[in-house]
Amino acid sequence: MIAPFTTLAEFRAILAAAPAPSDAARQGAEARNGQLTKPPGALGRLEDLAIWYAGWRGDVRPRIEAPQVLVFAGNHGVTARGVSAFPAEVTAQMVANFEAGGAAINQLSRAAGARMQVHALDLDRPTADFTQGPAMTEAEVIAALNAGWNAVDDDADLLVTGEMGIGNTTAAAALAHALFGGAAAGWTGRGTGVDDSGLALKAQVVAGGLAANPGATGDPMEALRCLGGRELAAMAGAIARARALRIPVILDGFICTAAAATLERAVPGALDHAVAGHVSCEAAHGLLLKRLGKEPLLALNMRLGEGSGAALAINVIKGAIACHSGMATFAEAGVSDG
Repeated sequence: MIAPFTTLAEFRAILAAAPAPSDAARQGAEARNGQLTKPPGALGRLEDLAIWYAGWRGDVRPRIEAPQVLVFAGNHGVTARGVSAFPAEVTAQMVANFEAGGAAINQLSRAAGARMQVHALDLDRPTADFTQGPAMTEAEVIAALNAGWNAVDDDADLLVTGEMGIGNTTAAAALAHALFGGAAAGWTGRGTGVDDSGLALKAQVVAGGLAANPGATGDPMEALRCLGGRELAAMAGAIARARALRIPVILDGFICTAAAATLERAVPGALDHAVAGHVSCEAAHGLLLKRLGKEPLLALNMRLGEGSGAALAINVIKGAIACHSGMATFAEAGVSDG
């Protein structure tokens, strides 16, 4: 499959033209929810999730049968600045672990009944050091967006995107800094576990990235190109494709959320089909979710990435849909509704 865009301007136009949820299905789901054998609101947020999901799927009584987990891997030239506690070689090593089924995301995907795939993106060709100029050319970022777009299964009914890439918390912090302003240090965390001096260095690198790419502050797609990485762009492409197909999305941690934020900042409402799976230990993640108006489903002190927190949240969405679509109404059960 070839994605229907060859420039960032075309990608933005497609994002702006993406479909909305079905009002009829949402209203029908709301009506059904009011007839189920439970007190009003007794299932709390699960009820809202079911109605949200039904609207996007265009089905008053939907099922979840084909969740998909996509993990994208990329390497970053900025790691040469010493921003990570691990060497860049770990990216390829972890990809091999994913392919062998040995990572946390493999186990969590399996537990959720999701099909999981990993896509390594030019690991032998890291992005450029963004403190010296743009991380990617337009052709490179378009290729990565295409990779994500093409990876989405048309038949999927729920999507999680995850990532692997040494140095990518630095890229995510730089993206958030460009998109939302504030101090570089406010968006910069310990990532894989850098010490205090490493944290200070990361904040300097994040600030340096914005100084070297001033155009990133005025254009979210330019921010993705100049400060992101191939795996971040691929996640953005996959999330955009899911919107085009009306496939609901569960966002993972800080890196995934930063990538997704470029879509929302480019076209307000572009993430209406997405919920936040969890809030991670990366301090800026919670701040980023608040800026996006996303309330996390889980808070378990996770900070692994890979799509792990979002994959764990698949079963929360499944539970919401199981109750909504499987429960009997008062009339069906012969129970008085008062």
